Amino acid sequence: MNYPHPFIAKEGWPFLAITFIAAFVIGLYGPVWATVLAVIVFLFVLQFFRDPARFIPSDPNAVLSPADGRIVVVEKTRDVYANRDALKISVFMNVFNVHSNRSPVDGKIQSVTYFPGKFLNADLDKASMENERNAVVIHAANGATVTAVQVAGLIARRILCYVGQGESLSRGQRYGFIRFGSRVDVYLPVDAIPKVTIGDKVSASSTVLAEFKA
Repeated sequence: MNYPHPFIAKEGWPFLAITFIAAFVIGLYGPVWATVLAVIVFLFVLQFFRDPARFIPSDPNAVLSPADGRIVVVEKTRDVYANRDALKISVFMNVFNVHSNRSPVDGKIQSVTYFPGKFLNADLDKASMENERNAVVIHAANGATVTAVQVAGLIARRILCYVGQGESLSRGQRYGFIRFGSRVDVYLPVDAIPKVTIGDKVSASSTVLAEFKA
């Protein structure tokens, strides 16, 4: 099991404090309907910023999901960040998913590159190349290249990445966060074997997206 942070993500603490205080004050001085609404907002923020511990498979050939959500892409395409043909698997996160991002493999970071862009619905294919995004290229422990791209969405306006070039990552290690709806694209060697299909629901670190070809 991996316990990188308390159950509630640190990114959410200021939002929880603000919404809690607002709900408390409204409860003391406001009408009932406003109090109910304020409590609902607080509970929504609370569930959004949850960051539970996850089981991490130990298979060295397994590529783990970097995020919770739903699979929206499984295809062979071009990885422009590592300049290669690749297998692309995309995980779409709605506002009810955990938004903590975790490393899909063990490895060393080759590069971290931020790209400004639009805020289209992250469920759309063109969001991968047109939206604001942050690409982390990893040299995996087995020698393969894995690219994980945090993509902002229609509501998401803040991509957080806590790692840099030259740092090492462990599978399941928490390395970033995206606030309020987004997606993560994972680019793998073109001969990697996908273990998920479009529409599957996945959990960060616990779900195996694909396996490296032995």
